[in-house]
Amino acid sequence: MNPEQIGFALLYIGVFLLIGKIIRLKVKVLQNLFLPSSIIGGFVALLLGPQVLGKIMLNFVSEDHFLASGIMTNTIIEVWSALPGLMINVVFASLFLGATMPKLRDIWTFGGPQLAFGWAIGWGQYVIGLLVAIFILTPFFDIPAMAGALIEVAFEGGHGTAAGMASTFEELGFEEAFDLAIGLATVGVLSGVVFGIILINWAVRRGKTKVIKDVNGFSDLRKQGIMEYQNREPAGKMTTRPESIEPLSFHLAIVMIAILIGWLILQGLIGLESITITNWTGSSFMKYIPLFPIAMFGGIILQVFFSKKDKYNLVDRRMINRIQGLALDVLIITAIATVSLDVIGEYLVPFLILAVAGISWNLFGFLMLAPKIIPDYWFERGIGDFGQSMGVTATGLLLMRIVDPDNESPAFEAFGYKQLVYEPFLGGGLVTALSVPFIVQFGAVTGLIFAVVMVILGIVTGIYYFGKGKHIKNN
Repeated sequence: MNPEQIGFALLYIGVFLLIGKIIRLKVKVLQNLFLPSSIIGGFVALLLGPQVLGKIMLNFVSEDHFLASGIMTNTIIEVWSALPGLMINVVFASLFLGATMPKLRDIWTFGGPQLAFGWAIGWGQYVIGLLVAIFILTPFFDIPAMAGALIEVAFEGGHGTAAGMASTFEELGFEEAFDLAIGLATVGVLSGVVFGIILINWAVRRGKTKVIKDVNGFSDLRKQGIMEYQNREPAGKMTTRPESIEPLSFHLAIVMIAILIGWLILQGLIGLESITITNWTGSSFMKYIPLFPIAMFGGIILQVFFSKKDKYNLVDRRMINRIQGLALDVLIITAIATVSLDVIGEYLVPFLILAVAGISWNLFGFLMLAPKIIPDYWFERGIGDFGQSMGVTATGLLLMRIVDPDNESPAFEAFGYKQLVYEPFLGGGLVTALSVPFIVQFGAVTGLIFAVVMVILGIVTGIYYFGKGKHIKNN
């Protein structure tokens, strides 16, 4: 593979992103589902690639014909397959760069109930997944018990985390888990929006919402994914002069350094483990940890440095968001386009069992736990965590915007505070990264017991402390 072929494969990303956007503009159903163009474009690329169009064309052309692999050549697929694992590092390294760290009291007061609820839901996905693995997947389908972590990896973590865990799955001998996780993440995003809208309509009719009393929906432009002219804001600030260094280049360099710091930390941990735990017991653990959660800590270290030393406020959060958004679009479109349909077909029944189990737990958790844990505006605040638990943070924000369009409740503020504590652990953080090698090293039953304890901790703390408003009284 030469540089020209790699460059051409990258050009294809732009083509399919625009195709996805055009389809979103034209198809009402996709607008109502608020599907990102990257997901739509990824599915189009998947259909036009070797797994669908290529197999169809092989009935009419020879194997050396240029359409034998569809319009997505094997070289393009090979390049795209490597991109999700790289882009997830950019996404996580950017999480806290340029962000203002709030006071601990505010995080505890506003984000505490959200954290307890999200903690219970996230760990509960491990409980449900491991129960399914222990009693169904392993004995009946001979699937490794580590599959019990796929619900949390795919639903809480989303496409990015699923892609980032690919190397871990491969090293542990279950590389098919990557394709299953990407498929589950897609199911999560779709079902998150569908069930979220159903829940909102139900809540409005039953008087569960405090802010809105009817569902009017978004404008046509909002559904098409076009920013209204009067609401358009700058994508970022020019914090450096272009003749010195282009602002985008400066911010991209910051993200790269954050990833490099994360890589150095990870290599240090692997080296430390090799001369201690591995030397004493002969077992190793850290080599299975992907880079992206450690890259997040690299970003936190850089942000702490800039908060103390940067008197010019050079790091602009909006510019970082644009870099993060670009990386996420590239990640999603390439991950979906390269997912193996053969693997999902081979594991279709286990795949459906995991999907149904995950969706059922999230619905149960939201309807039964959120009203008891979140003391006020439980629906407006809980629906955001429900959306996030089904796929991506953007889904949660979308659902919150529907039930609280003018930000009248503390939903957005509480959700943001919760993320500061939640993200480093669940939903793609350290717990998610460590979960699969932990299950392999210590067994599914040990993992299940630990997850149950964490769920009980979240529920008890949520109901008997946050739910009764004691966190407010103590402040």
